[in-house]
Amino acid sequence: MIEPKRFISDEVLADTGKEDEVIARAWRGWTKAEDADAYEAHLRPELLPGVSKMPGFAGSYLLRRVVGDEVEFMTILLWESMEGIRTLAGKDYQRAVIPEERKKYLVRFEEKAAHFDVVASVKED
Repeated sequence: MIEPKRFISDEVLADTGKEDEVIARAWRGWTKAEDADAYEAHLRPELLPGVSKMPGFAGSYLLRRVVGDEVEFMTILLWESMEGIRTLAGKDYQRAVIPEERKKYLVRFEEKAAHFDVVASVKED
């Protein structure tokens, strides 16, 4: 029998204590084309200051694409538990965390991050 997976929803977020589960926190923001390189430079080497040292942090991705006259950025932060996400974002864990000095580059952004269970991943050796 296959054990049912736990899925993240806005209503139910519970840590199961299973070591192999990972939660992906995804967020998007848009810049003008001329501000994209400067914004990206602020996101390297860390998407958020000190995030890699936070308990439960498991990795991150920064994605970028041109959409019309804007550049869309997506950040994906990987976490071992909701507790780690709450360490980052606070009680309102869905709230976007954007350092003040980076907001000047953004034309618009999502006010809330989305959270997903990572149910599969493939890595090349």
